Amino acid sequence: MSKNKITLMSRASLGLAVSVVIFNAQAIQLYSDDSKTLNFDLSGAMGLFHSGKNYNQWGNKNAGSSNWQEGFVKYGLSGTLPAGDSSQLYSAFSMVTSGSFGDGDAGGFTNGSERLTKIEDASLGWRSGDIFPALGKDGLDFSFGRQPLYIGDGFLIAGDGLNFGKGLLDDQWNRGGAYYITARRNFDRTAILRLGGKEGVHGMVGWFKSDNPAQADTEMAFSTLEYTEERGTVGLTYLKGLSVDKQLATGYYAERGDMDVYSIRAQGNAGVPDLFLNAEYAIEDRPSGRETAWNAEAAYTFSEKPWKPTIGYRYSRYSKEWDALFNGFSRGYGTWFQGEVAANYAGPFNSNNSTHMLYLKGQPSDTVSVGALLYDFSTLHKGNAVNFDGQELDLYLDWVATPNVVVSPLVGLYKPSADADHGGVQLGDNNLNVYGQLIFNFTF
Repeated sequence: MSKNKITLMSRASLGLAVSVVIFNAQAIQLYSDDSKTLNFDLSGAMGLFHSGKNYNQWGNKNAGSSNWQEGFVKYGLSGTLPAGDSSQLYSAFSMVTSGSFGDGDAGGFTNGSERLTKIEDASLGWRSGDIFPALGKDGLDFSFGRQPLYIGDGFLIAGDGLNFGKGLLDDQWNRGGAYYITARRNFDRTAILRLGGKEGVHGMVGWFKSDNPAQADTEMAFSTLEYTEERGTVGLTYLKGLSVDKQLATGYYAERGDMDVYSIRAQGNAGVPDLFLNAEYAIEDRPSGRETAWNAEAAYTFSEKPWKPTIGYRYSRYSKEWDALFNGFSRGYGTWFQGEVAANYAGPFNSNNSTHMLYLKGQPSDTVSVGALLYDFSTLHKGNAVNFDGQELDLYLDWVATPNVVVSPLVGLYKPSADADHGGVQLGDNNLNVYGQLIFNFTF
């Protein structure tokens, strides 16, 4: 396989973190009094997948279809202790057991033989309570260790969620499989200081280091400044690249240690209760030059109508050498894995492309939501690049079967412009791929 293909795929930020339906996470309470808590936390997911077509990302798939299964279980303890006045210590420790089965996924990121148990959470934090009234409730919050990190809408940072498996580069990128459902999402090492709570002026400053070989063990510092009120949030983000493992880094990944990233974003309803607006513009300054990416989205919910339908549109654009960093799932399908087939197996992978997304969703009942997402993908600079032009339609349903279980079937129809013999990646032909998945999410 060529170095260019390895570089192309290493930039991908793939896999979907959780179901679109977000339900209240619970815990099994082992102990609780006025100042101390101890919980047993249990969550996980299982997925059944079928793709009528395979994709030539690594040279390890043949023309035809794939059937595979993925699963993980996360289990551990979390708790709180008083730390003087109204402040509080909090901590979490958990393990994740994951696996992929069957043929492995349609893009060849897993081969179905992956099994791994490993620490996922190992963090300690302190929050200020009412000690600093000017900063608000818990206006000072410091935590460190192995933990998640999300910034804004997840356009740049939404955890460390690449979960590649075996069969890639002599297995050196293996992270235990469960590629689509993303068993592992936490950064290996972090130090995060949050200031100002969640209203008015607030922000974060900190540092993180990945132990993910598919991310070249990237290390970065970050800071954010936000202002939040009833109409929405505006925010600024700065990321400073500190280091990468040069033995793992290829292409522009090798520049992450000398990269500065800036973004400005806004999200809210602008004072119109049923309106949703979101936009972000980001710049990457690297030794080789400047890259940009941006998106703009608008949606409206007819809250007085049956099913409370929402219709929305978003446009996103990523320049030729844009590094997608750690973007990922934040608020539903399409953020920021655009197209369940395209984002996970076929491409594009949020670089050198523009995407139109039109979506419609509704809520037939308190426990059921349905939706449809239509995508049009265009490769910006073709030249020697892979042709990722195509269209996709995804139809999904999310059912809260019990307070602890969400069942999520989805059907995807993906049509690329070119097959693998003519500049694309779909093996065999460029006919319509019928894709299906059924995912069970649970939490206690």
